[in-house]
Amino acid sequence: MTPLLRPIAAFALAGLCLSPMARAQQPAMHQADHFGRHFDDAAEWAKSFDDPARDEWQMPARVIDALQLKSGQIVADVGAGTGYFTVRLAQSPAAPKVYAVDIEPSMVEYLKQRAVREGLKNVVAVQAAADRTNLPEPVDLVLIVDTYHHIPKRVAYFTTLRAHMKPGARLAIVDFRKGAPSGPPEEFRFTPDQIGAELAKAGFALQTSHDFLPRQLFLVYGVK
Repeated sequence: MTPLLRPIAAFALAGLCLSPMARAQQPAMHQADHFGRHFDDAAEWAKSFDDPARDEWQMPARVIDALQLKSGQIVADVGAGTGYFTVRLAQSPAAPKVYAVDIEPSMVEYLKQRAVREGLKNVVAVQAAADRTNLPEPVDLVLIVDTYHHIPKRVAYFTTLRAHMKPGARLAIVDFRKGAPSGPPEEFRFTPDQIGAELAKAGFALQTSHDFLPRQLFLVYGVK
């Protein structure tokens, strides 16, 4: 399977300068990431991806509250990893159907097992491809956390994704701010204007932005 992005030498070297916590919080959307790490042991990666210490700056409850989910909606958690947001979305008061989408097979298998283990009948794990989510039906919301900067050919990717979103659906992007203490190198971080320009070409328009996350942008787009 083609990686979401092929390893880039400069990026890999830059990644060595990040702290272990910074590197651990990167999403698992591909078999080998920019830092040369592999994700074939999802249970081991879960120790860092689902570390309770992440809650302090990721603020998952507040993020989900801001999304204002409604009962009966369908959500796609793209770049779900080991299910940090997937589980919280499924357990939220709206109890939406959640497609946990990831390109790494070990993560997808882990998500399936976790859903069974935690009794989450409203979670469905989806094996993504490098250029598409493979969602089986249109969704009301797509949430992409700490993954936007990993996606290649983003205009084409999000144009394809838009076809799998219902009329009036929303796209929520959470990704590292420039200057934040963790995350990818600065050249792989984007300003809101840069993200907005790319997504506008794919048919999305900014609806709202939230500023409460200390390390990340939180931008919500609607389908034009």
